[in-house]
Amino acid sequence: MDERTLTLIRDVPDYPKPGILFKDITPLLGDATAFAAVVDELAGLAEVDKIVGIEARGFILAAPVAYRGGSGFVPVRKKGKLPAETLEESYDLEYGSAAIEVHRDAFAPGDRVLIVDDVLATGGTAAATVELVRRAGAEVVGVAVLMELAFLKGRERLPGVDVHALLTV
Repeated sequence: MDERTLTLIRDVPDYPKPGILFKDITPLLGDATAFAAVVDELAGLAEVDKIVGIEARGFILAAPVAYRGGSGFVPVRKKGKLPAETLEESYDLEYGSAAIEVHRDAFAPGDRVLIVDDVLATGGTAAATVELVRRAGAEVVGVAVLMELAFLKGRERLPGVDVHALLTV
């Protein structure tokens, strides 16, 4: 990704709570050329059966990546948001803890899966998603993010997983 793409991501201090510097991607999403470039680059990373998007901003990137790559899209949602039988995984993040879920029947045995999200921070959400996908019987090909906050060392929570970040800050 080019420097212009990075300029379309703005910092919002003290959101969602004091001490957190939030990376707001909405200006990038509003720029058709930059948004298309991000989707195209993520879609070109791997040939897979399914693209997993992590709630909520991961959906914004993962759905068009799945469409562009000819793959199915699977949402990983916050606990209690999916209507059918689910698998659940709890995790810690930089400002608290949470649980995510995926439908038990979201994957066929051996499906090759790319997990897509907007930001890799501490790696808690990504690691929990990797665990969910594996428990559901699919193979995690990698984790792809728009931006990695390298100073939070999220990659360390994803040993043996191919991690690709379009931007690293």
